[in-house]
Amino acid sequence: MPSFTHIFVGIGNTGSRIVNGITADGVIKVTVNPAYYLLPSSERYAERLRSFFESVPKDSFLWLVFDDKPLNHELREVIEAALPGDVIKLAYVLTPNRELVTNGKPEWAGGFETVFYDSLWDFFKGEYSISEAFESASRGIGRMFSKLYYYLETQMLVNIDYADLFNMIRGGNVGILRLLRGVDFDWHWGLWDRGLVALLVGEEAPLKDAHSILGRFQEILSEKDVIWGVITDRELGKDSEILALLVKRW
Repeated sequence: MPSFTHIFVGIGNTGSRIVNGITADGVIKVTVNPAYYLLPSSERYAERLRSFFESVPKDSFLWLVFDDKPLNHELREVIEAALPGDVIKLAYVLTPNRELVTNGKPEWAGGFETVFYDSLWDFFKGEYSISEAFESASRGIGRMFSKLYYYLETQMLVNIDYADLFNMIRGGNVGILRLLRGVDFDWHWGLWDRGLVALLVGEEAPLKDAHSILGRFQEILSEKDVIWGVITDRELGKDSEILALLVKRW
């Protein structure tokens, strides 16, 4: 299948930090500043946004990344209204200490193929302050998007391509997207219906450790429609990471 244009749009301070932290070559990064939207010249800024997003290429993946705040949603509405109908719209929304999957589908989610959310549960552990949690999350999520794009475009599993990805994300879903060094298996992994779990293994990492982690995931998600795989990642050395993309219907 052909490659696709991936456009990452960070709305607000946290969303912008995440998008600016994406290091993958080939993606388009856009940041949207709510402060400009609050100025007396806000309509001029909104018009600039509309003009840009009306020209998004056909069949692009457009990721909107933002905190779940009213002003960010106003800007999301401006962007959504301007987009061509054939753009694949995905959201990544930060919902501190709130698990979106346990709530009803928000009204704003209707325009997206999948709304991925991050309650920051793994960042609020330990001694993190709120500001430190957001800073750590921004770095980690930016890195995760970089990894996902890299493997989709250059080194994805032999048993998955964009057609599989479309089947996972399309149809009005809620989902999670995680890049993890460690796994809290007590978290609610088992409620997801389908997706991808890939173990990224350093060239010096013991294979028995990788198989142990993957095996535990397979136990939890054994009856789900999940594609499994192991990918060698030179950057990881003796370490391993888990790239998990999991979705379910609202």
